[in-house]
Amino acid sequence: MKHKISLFAFGHATSLFLLMSFSVCVGFGLLFPQQAMYEVWLKLLPGFEWISWKSFFIGALESYAYGWFIALIWVPLYNFFGSKAK
Repeated sequence: MKHKISLFAFGHATSLFLLMSFSVCVGFGLLFPQQAMYEVWLKLLPGFEWISWKSFFIGALESYAYGWFIALIWVPLYNFFGSKAK
């Protein structure tokens, strides 16, 4: 394998994807409260409550951090196993 995945690029892309998904879900929950997914966020994001500005920013920060958590594990594994592939 000649091309390795950039940890920096993958980390920010994954983090922004999760942050945008979180924001869309919160917006959806505000528009359609009977179909909101906030109970899932309560379990996945420590400190998140439905809904205040402080809680939204905590959830946004944690969503971004989860993206980096995924990147820090997945990218080195991909680059390692990709270098072994023929």
